[in-house]
Amino acid sequence: MSGPLRLACTCLLAGSLTSAWADIYQCVDDKGRRLTSDRPIAECADREQRELNSNGTVRRILQPSLTAAERTAREQQAQRDTEERLRQAEQRRLHKLLLARYPNQAAHDADRARALRGVEDKVAKGQQRVADLQEQRRKLDDEAAAFKKPEQRPPELKRQIDDNEQQLVTQGRFIAAQEEEKLNIARRYDEELARLKPLWAQITTAANETVLVNR
Repeated sequence: MSGPLRLACTCLLAGSLTSAWADIYQCVDDKGRRLTSDRPIAECADREQRELNSNGTVRRILQPSLTAAERTAREQQAQRDTEERLRQAEQRRLHKLLLARYPNQAAHDADRARALRGVEDKVAKGQQRVADLQEQRRKLDDEAAAFKKPEQRPPELKRQIDDNEQQLVTQGRFIAAQEEEKLNIARRYDEELARLKPLWAQITTAANETVLVNR
């Protein structure tokens, strides 16, 4: 065989070998067998596979394919991660709004007092109304005492007594609701204060650090 022809054959053979080694995959299946193929190996879909270069070195590692259950678990985890990021972003937004409204505890305390004062005014009015109704009832009882038997009382007097009793019950419920609202307001402001204190501390720390850096 002439030299040029021999060289051409050698190159052709080398090219064929390179092509044959272009896509080689290896793995060890669940039975311990070492498998080799020119394409990803189905028997090793649940484990790592090695893709080899033509010289036998590892080109890359193929990660195992996920089962349906694993894909579902990964998607659920991704959803939880997304929800957590959104929750944290919303928390930062709310913290920013809180700080804008209450730059310090004095502002928060003043707002708390204002909210409580509005409810306390309603309670005071309710209590005054109860006192008026009780005075009205005293007068109605005096009128009723003029009759020896209840059935002798005029219908209008009976109606007024019944109406007075109903109004006293209504006012009692109103005052109880306002007292409950006072507790809710105090609870809400306590919760806000618990969130605000660390935020104020962070701002103070950052301001102090800035002063030290600028000195």
